[in-house]
Amino acid sequence: MAIPFFTGHLTDRMLRDRTATNFTRNIAIMSVIIIASGLMEFLCDALYNSTMGRAYSRLQAEVFQAVLRQETEFFQKNQPGVITSRVTSDTATMCESLSSELSLLLWYLLRGLCPLVFMLWGSPSLTLVTLASLPLLFLLPKKLGKWNESLGAQESELLAQSSQVAIEALSAMPTVRSFANEEGEAQKFRQKLADMKTLSRKVALAYVVNQWANTVSGMLLKVAVLYIGGKLVTGGAVTSGKLVTFVLYQNQFISAVGVLLHQYPSVQKAMGSSEKVLEYLDRTPQCPPSGPLAPLSMDGLVQFQDVSFSYPSNPDVLVLQGLTFTLRPGEVTALVGPNGSGKSTAAALLQNLYQPTEGQVLLAGKPLPQYEHHYLHRQVVAVGQEPRLFGRSLRENIAYGLTPEPTLEEVKIAARKSGAHSFISELPQDYDTDAGEGGSQLSGGQRQAVALARALIRKPRVLILDDATSALDKHSQLQVRQLLYASPERCSRSVLLITQQLSLAEPANHILLLKEGAICEQGTHQQLMAMEGRYWDMVRGPVQAPERAPE
Repeated sequence: MAIPFFTGHLTDRMLRDRTATNFTRNIAIMSVIIIASGLMEFLCDALYNSTMGRAYSRLQAEVFQAVLRQETEFFQKNQPGVITSRVTSDTATMCESLSSELSLLLWYLLRGLCPLVFMLWGSPSLTLVTLASLPLLFLLPKKLGKWNESLGAQESELLAQSSQVAIEALSAMPTVRSFANEEGEAQKFRQKLADMKTLSRKVALAYVVNQWANTVSGMLLKVAVLYIGGKLVTGGAVTSGKLVTFVLYQNQFISAVGVLLHQYPSVQKAMGSSEKVLEYLDRTPQCPPSGPLAPLSMDGLVQFQDVSFSYPSNPDVLVLQGLTFTLRPGEVTALVGPNGSGKSTAAALLQNLYQPTEGQVLLAGKPLPQYEHHYLHRQVVAVGQEPRLFGRSLRENIAYGLTPEPTLEEVKIAARKSGAHSFISELPQDYDTDAGEGGSQLSGGQRQAVALARALIRKPRVLILDDATSALDKHSQLQVRQLLYASPERCSRSVLLITQQLSLAEPANHILLLKEGAICEQGTHQQLMAMEGRYWDMVRGPVQAPERAPE
């Protein structure tokens, strides 16, 4: 900021006395100021970049944590690819905008205000001419800023959609390959890229128009100031040095304003990209907050009291209707019935993934939402038909979510109970073997065995098996049967067994037959067979129709 001031003074001094002493002194002062300015700029840049690096890491972590806090319905309404794009790409775009765009805005805002002060001191009349033109300089960029904000939101949306297409195809490659649809998926991805290409043309056009408007308007302003300033110098109102000083300060001022106007559309575009990121950060989860209950001991008694439920996406359809039953410690209660009868939904309610539309689910006499989140999910554990494993070691998968981390011996004990130890011990890296993304390195039965070990290591009071033995071999199924009906730990554990294998449910203490979300039959296997109702029909299996003679 001092260079134009000294340049103007040097001009006047050289025109007036032409001595070398003043010239040398002013040059020395200018050199000292330039060195000090460079050191300050270095320090400020280092502090700013260090701060922005920490802010980026913190922001991305907070966005991901905000997503993890959302209720189950959120992940059903939003596809994984879209959420991933928001957490990674959109957050990165937002942080880059903060790092570059915001830095430039702050920098050039000060570099615009300081010259303006010197301009007013040098020539108020020329400063008024400059300021009078600013509304014209601001008008077009403001309009372009709204356009860029809209384009930024569209670009972010298209990027999320293309990411979803890629993630879906790559995560289901066996299905894509088996249906020979590689070209179809590639064409779908190319279509998204074509939409991005069309949008990129609009972004480029907006950039060119903005650059052209800023350049032309800035040059016209300089010409106007030189014309009026020349008149003032010839009239004796200002000296030549002051005019030089003013023009140099005006160049800095116009340059700063030009950068601000150029960055404004970019900031608007970044705002459009960050819209969903901020929405995730501000979104309040619809699930109930974690409760305070975490008793040292509990009996695992579960009561479904007149429970009805409909999914928020389809509130008019009741999936469960007036469901009432009890799970008692030391007993196995089997839920059987046709597909779509509400068995897995009942299991989801018991895990507190959803809240009943009517009625309540009690654990040890208290509603589930009253329990502390981590405590509840250590006491109530589920294993599904297609359990999800993580791309980590088998030991980490079995110990997943436990704090403090269990010892290797504890992991092995759980694996032996589930039947997983036999095949894990034969792997080259034993329990340190990577399971692959989604457990892709294991067979379906092996994934079920590892997931069962992950549940058993918690020593839960309530164990939910949702068709969790369908892929196990006969030896492993015998181990699970032993675990359910003959192991010493069964006396302290309530079991909800959801299965299509009626032979596994036959020894259960209670069997509940669900149809259209309601219990239509209940009792032991012997009692239900004596009734000769729907359960009796399921055990007998479908009656074969006689073959027709060929015509």
